[in-house]
Amino acid sequence: MSFEESLAGRVSEAEAVLKRYLPKEAGFQKEVLAAMNYSALAGGKRLRPVLMKETYRLFGGSGDLVEPFMAALEMIHNYSLVHDDLPSMDNDEYRRGRKTTWYVYGEGMAVLAGDALLNAAFETASSAFDLLERNENVGGDSDRLVRSYRAVAKALSILAHKAGAYGMIGGQCADIRAEELPAEEVTEELLLYIHQNKTAALMEAAMMIGAVLAGAEDEETDRIEGVARRIGIAFQIQDDILDVTSSLEVLGKRTGSDEKNHKVTYVSLNGIEKSQKDVERLSREALEALRSFRGRNEFLEQLVESLISRRK
Repeated sequence: MSFEESLAGRVSEAEAVLKRYLPKEAGFQKEVLAAMNYSALAGGKRLRPVLMKETYRLFGGSGDLVEPFMAALEMIHNYSLVHDDLPSMDNDEYRRGRKTTWYVYGEGMAVLAGDALLNAAFETASSAFDLLERNENVGGDSDRLVRSYRAVAKALSILAHKAGAYGMIGGQCADIRAEELPAEEVTEELLLYIHQNKTAALMEAAMMIGAVLAGAEDEETDRIEGVARRIGIAFQIQDDILDVTSSLEVLGKRTGSDEKNHKVTYVSLNGIEKSQKDVERLSREALEALRSFRGRNEFLEQLVESLISRRK
């Protein structure tokens, strides 16, 4: 089976997991439920849940304990996109080849849909505790059950931290404030902070949670965080490159939005050539670190390699 076929299968698996945890559209609040589903089921790479599941496998994890967190992280990622597209932020009309949530449902409903996805994410992740009660792999081993409960609690803490003011939201905050600065005051240090938090933080959450739920040691979890950080920063720099070089038809959203919003990006600061070299360097460093673990996951390594050459 080719890498592309393997990836398609894993993306379909992540999509099916997400669908199981999304709400049914009924009741007086059905419009906000529809807006939640519209954004969450708009397609996308499902990169974060795939990274989580593959890291879980890398450290010997098996079973369905990881699945509530896969869905939860994708809900958080999608809520952030709903809010990011709002007129008060990036003012984007297209996302993944179709109209953005605010454009279809209105600004107010889009804000509520994002809020609801964030709340649903933690309700979903918390359901992992229920899975422990009937997990056949735990059986009657009380010590193992305690370790599993602690792992789920730690995973919840990681999820909250990486999605919050010291993670993704912190990156969003710095991104908004950077737009108000004169271009000469936007430094590479500031841009890297934005990329590390706005984009890489959720990838760090994905891989750290996968490791923790599989029983990885603290030192291994710290190392996987570094791998994910490099992947996330490289991913965002590549996104900046594509905003300059790609098209609506290929990318699924309007290109040139950074220039339209007068945003200083890694590309505008360093040029395309240096940006491409940095993507390659960060990806290479991530791969070298990934291959240093006791286990190997060839698909995960191929996935990291594919991020260098992606065109959308």
